[in-house]
Formats: sequence, structure tokens, C-alpha cells
Amino acid sequence: MAVVDYYFYGASPFTYLGHGALMRAAERQGAEIVFKPVNLMTIWAVSGAVPPAQRPPVRQRYRLVELQRIAEYRGLPINTKPKFWPTDTSLADQAVIALVEAGENPADYMQKVFAGVWADERELSDRAVVASMLSDCGFDADAILERAASDDIAAIRDRNSEDAVAADAVGVPAYVLNGEVFWGQDRIDLLEHALKTGRAPYTP
Repeated sequence: MAVVDYYFYGASPFTYLGHGALMRAAERQGAEIVFKPVNLMTIWAVSGAVPPAQRPPVRQRYRLVELQRIAEYRGLPINTKPKFWPTDTSLADQAVIALVEAGENPADYMQKVFAGVWADERELSDRAVVASMLSDCGFDADAILERAASDDIAAIRDRNSEDAVAADAVGVPAYVLNGEVFWGQDRIDLLEHALKTGRAPYTP
């Protein structure tokens, strides 16, 4: 079975827009997804990217158009200027690690997190909000969040960030198959093609 490392950050709009498409592609191709939340700032420090507010106005404007265009294409609602953004999704992201550790599938919960920022106007830095999302998915929120807040889970997220840098991820979402990185939700079709054909990975 092919394995895809999925690097993401809960407050990323492009991760939100690509999440469902990635899950469906993996299901079609029988691929295993390894969920790896990261600290996006660690990746950007190496790739040279900066937060949207620090980008030239032309790039800020284009980003807002892209978000609307992709959301319409994917059939997803989006608020391009959400009330609670930027926000700290560390706990929400680390809950994914705790869920996987407990043998659970975090995909539906992750969709709630991503949509929480970009469609539902929810504050993801609020523990109670994250707990409600976990409960809505049928998980023991208190147990998962207690584990998610631990130092060793935070250390796993740090290692994921280092792994993403080592894989040459430029930002998120990033999908790594056999050492080849696919950056951005608009690369999911290319990722699925690689999964379907089983071609050898491309290298620099």
C-alpha cells in the first residue's frame, strides 16, 4: 500500500480547501494517509514565505481571488476574511496526533477544524471549541485534549515540522509520496496520478 505523508496546519485555508479531495483520492487509490500537523512558521522560515499580511498587495489580492475560485470549484463555503484569523490551532492540531495515537481516524474532525476557521467563524484557540468538535465526532474530548496538551505530543509536532522541511515542503498542505513532495491543494490530481500509475518519484 502506498503511503502519503500529509503535512498540514489547522488555520491554513488551502488545507481546508484540499482536505476532502485528498481523502477521496486516497480512498480511490487505496493509499494510506499519515497525518502530520506542523508549525507552519518552521517551514516558512526555511522556504522564505511570509504571512499574508506581510506580502505585497498584489499577492494579497490574488490570494483572496484564489480562495473564492477554489472554494467554488470544490463546492465549499468560505469566508475569505474570517473573524478568528490569524489564530493559534496548536491544540486542535495536536489533538490529531492524540487521536491517531489512540487508533482513531481524525479526518472528519480535521474537516471540522478547518471549516471552523474558514466557514463557521469559530475560535480554534479556545479549548472549549476544540472539545465540542471532538465530541461532535464521537471522541472523548477531555481525554484527547489532555493528551494533546502534553509535551511529548508537542515534540511530535515539532518533529513533523522538521520532517516537512527535510522533504522540501514549501508550505502547507504538502503531501509526500516516496520522497516526492506535492505542495498545495492544486497538486492533488498530480498526486493521485502518481498513486495510480505507481511511477518512480521525481527528484531535483
